[in-house]
Amino acid sequence: MSVLRLMGTETEYAVSDFEDSAVNPLQLPFDVVAGAADPQTQGIRWDYGEEDPTNDARGMRLSRASAPASMLTDAPQLHITNVIAPNGGRIYVDHAHPEYSAPETTDPFAALCYDHAGDMLMEQAVARACSQTGRRIELHRNNVDGKGASWGTHENYQMLRGVPFQNVQQLMTAHFVSRQIFAGSGRVGIGERSEIAGYQLSQRADYIHDRIGLQTTFDRPIINTRDESHSTADRRRLHVIVGDANRMDVPQVLKLGTTSMLLWMLETRYLRHTLETSDPEESIDFVNPVDTLHAISHDLSLARKFALDDGGAISAIDMQTRLYQAVERTGYDVYGCRAHKATRVNWPDNATEDIMALWHDTLADLERIRDADDNQRLNMRDESSRIEWFAKWQILELLRRRMNPSNEGKTDAATWADSRLRALDLSWSALDARHGLFSKLSSRCEHLIGSEELNKACTEPPETTRAWLRSQLIRRFPDQIIGVTWGRMTVADSRHAGNPRKLTLDMRDSENFDRSHCEATLLHAGSAAECVELLSAGGIRI
Repeated sequence: MSVLRLMGTETEYAVSDFEDSAVNPLQLPFDVVAGAADPQTQGIRWDYGEEDPTNDARGMRLSRASAPASMLTDAPQLHITNVIAPNGGRIYVDHAHPEYSAPETTDPFAALCYDHAGDMLMEQAVARACSQTGRRIELHRNNVDGKGASWGTHENYQMLRGVPFQNVQQLMTAHFVSRQIFAGSGRVGIGERSEIAGYQLSQRADYIHDRIGLQTTFDRPIINTRDESHSTADRRRLHVIVGDANRMDVPQVLKLGTTSMLLWMLETRYLRHTLETSDPEESIDFVNPVDTLHAISHDLSLARKFALDDGGAISAIDMQTRLYQAVERTGYDVYGCRAHKATRVNWPDNATEDIMALWHDTLADLERIRDADDNQRLNMRDESSRIEWFAKWQILELLRRRMNPSNEGKTDAATWADSRLRALDLSWSALDARHGLFSKLSSRCEHLIGSEELNKACTEPPETTRAWLRSQLIRRFPDQIIGVTWGRMTVADSRHAGNPRKLTLDMRDSENFDRSHCEATLLHAGSAAECVELLSAGGIRI
C-alpha cells in the first residue's frame, strides 16, 4: 500500500449567460449538460438505486423524514439530466450547477489528469450548448459568488473500513484545516458575503461551519460522514467537501496525494496495531478547528499560531510539517531507507516518491514566503509557479498598487474592495481562454501533465479501474445499456425471443473490472448481456 488507491473528484461549475443577465439561470445548467450528450448514449439512465445518502459513517442513519430534500440524491428530480462521459465519468445537473464527476483512478497524477480533462469536456459542452441555444454561456471553475453562495469541489478516496472512524476524523481534521496553505486557490473578500475587504488563501473556508456532519449544502462540516462506498463491505469512501477548485496542477495533485498518504498511514498503523495518529508528544488537535480553518485562510503572513488541545500552539506550516514527518516515519518503518533519492524512504512506487518530494519542497516554498515581506513576495516566481493562492495574490497585489481609485492623480493603492480586483479574481476561474486570466498566465505555472495526456483523458478511460469497463461497454453496445452507476451496470438481454430481460453486473469490487481483467471477455462477447454473464462467472482469462 502507498499513495495508490481508488480516488476521484467532483467539480461543480458556476454557469452564467455572458450577454443576457435576464435569462432563467436554472435553465443554463441543463443547456450545458444537453450539450455534453451523445445521441447514441443519451438514453442511458443513471441508476440511483445504489445511492445511500442518509447512511452515516459514525454508525447511525438519518431518518429520511429529517433529511432536507437536497440531501436525498437517491430520489432524483424529474428534470435532472445525466450524461455518461466518453472517459467513463459523469456529467450532470446538481443543485443548479453543471457538474463533472471524473472516472475513478488509482493515483493522484491520473486523478489530476482526469479532473482537468473535465474542464475540456465541459468547454466542449458549452460550445455545443451555445450553438444549440444561441446564448453566450460561460463556465467558471470556482466555489463562491461573494454574495453568500458556495458550491462544491469534492474529493473521494477509498480506504479500509476497519480503521476506526474517530481516527480518520482526528487526523483528517488537522490536515483539512491546515492544507489550504498549499491547496487554496485564493479569493478576494473575507466572509461568506465578502463583508470585509481583503484577500484570503481559500475560497471554501468561510463556508465551513461544523466539525463533522452528514450534510453538504448547509452547515457544511470539515469532516463529511456520508457513508456510501460504492464498493465492497470492507471499504469505505472518504467524501471530502472542504477543498477549493484549483486551476494549477501542483496544488491539485498535492491535495489528492497528501490526503491519500495520510490515509495510507492510518491503514498501515491499523494493520500493524499501532494506530496512534502521531507521536505522543505531538498533538494534532486544534482547540476550535472551524475557527482555525477560517483564521488560517485569512492569515497571509502564514506565521500565526493556533491553540492545540494540549495547551500548545502551532502554525499551519508546522502542522503540515508534523503530518509530513509522521508519514515519513511510518514509511521508514515499513519500507526502510534509500540513499541518494529525493526522499530518504524507500517508497515502493514513483507516484508515492514524487508526492512525498513535492510535499517536502512545497513546505519549503511556504517557509520562504512566510519569511519574506510583501515587496520580496512579489518577485518570488518559483514559489508562485506551484502555489495557486500566492500566484493570484501577486497579480492582484500588483494591480492594487497601480490603481488610482479616485482618478485624481492620487498615488495611494486601491483597497481590496475595488470591483476591478473582484473582476480579475473571477476572470482567473473562467474556463473560456478568451476571457480567462489563468489561461493567459498558465505558462508561468509548473505543469505536471501535458496536452496530449489531457486530450486522451477526454476520450479514453483509465485502464486500471472499473471506469474502463463502464466506458467500453457503453462504447461497444450503446443501445443495449439500460442503467449505469459507479458500482453496477444494467443491460438488456434480447437473445431470448419474446422473453426480454435485464441483467445487472455487480462491479463493487473495483479491482476486478479494469482492462487487464475484462478486455478478453469484452472482445469475445457478442452482446452486452453475454459480456455481463461471462464477467459474472469470472470472465475469460488470456
